[in-house]
Amino acid sequence: MKRLLTFAAALGLTVGAAAAQTYPQRPITMIVPFAAGGPTDVVARIVGDHMSRTLGQQVVVENVAGAGGTTGITRASQAAPDGYTIMMGHMGTHGAAPALYPNLKYDPAKSFDPIGMAAGTPIVIVAKKDYPAADLKAFLAHVKANDTKTNMAHAGVGSVSHSTGVLFTSVLGVKPTMVAYRGTGPALNDLMSGQVDFMTDQIVNVAPQVTGGTIKAYAIATPQRSPALPDVPTTKEAGLDGYEVSAWNAVFAPKGLPQDVRAKLVDALNKSLSDENTRKRLLDLGGVIPEGADRGPEALQKLVESEVARWTPVLKAAGAVAN
Repeated sequence: MKRLLTFAAALGLTVGAAAAQTYPQRPITMIVPFAAGGPTDVVARIVGDHMSRTLGQQVVVENVAGAGGTTGITRASQAAPDGYTIMMGHMGTHGAAPALYPNLKYDPAKSFDPIGMAAGTPIVIVAKKDYPAADLKAFLAHVKANDTKTNMAHAGVGSVSHSTGVLFTSVLGVKPTMVAYRGTGPALNDLMSGQVDFMTDQIVNVAPQVTGGTIKAYAIATPQRSPALPDVPTTKEAGLDGYEVSAWNAVFAPKGLPQDVRAKLVDALNKSLSDENTRKRLLDLGGVIPEGADRGPEALQKLVESEVARWTPVLKAAGAVAN
């Protein structure tokens, strides 16, 4: 009997190892916690397309929107940790969410196995095209002088445009009227039509409108200028210290992923970001591609922890809470 049990145990280990070696055996679902067409969805589809080729199985994007992205991430966190459900999180879902959602059903730093960074998306300060300021210094002076008379659009509490907007107003020490929309699309439409004054948002959302002249860009909140908007100065160049911020998108899996499966996902993401066509697609949108160790699981884990620590005091001081 003892020999039989030993054989059964050994057989179980062999079968388990074989299953890991043959992963994946069916399509993989990548949950995107926002509607189709937004920046996180676009990045997920670009990266997932190449990951599918490496893994030999289709990475299928499933959009599960709601509650600033936390609905989809909550659902993904509760999936089986077998590698067949992964997710594309971002600065809001894995950085700002704990401060905005007191009853959040996941811990950004503890509920997931990080796979790696996908792309950074710099934040641009933009305004309606006829805003009465020629450059950033004049814009800041005008906002301060008109404070509560100024309207700032955002895509809803918990969105990137909301969190980065709150940071912007805290740096300036102003309290403009915050105008919430049900997404970036409607907010940007009202900015282009002049119904609102300004917003802070990801370059992938606003670059086409800036280059097309339908809105005005004052500065990009990164240390270097972006090739997608080479004429737009950095915030530091334009005279604003203390406001450097980028959104980011990254791939996560539910906690407890088998190491062999995790290694295959990390490898597939890494090969995607090293592919010239994938890189071009992301760079053309203004994305920033992490290099080397900066795109790996360890770096992503540290980023999540630092982002929670960064955004929690800022958003709590502003009294920002999701309904």
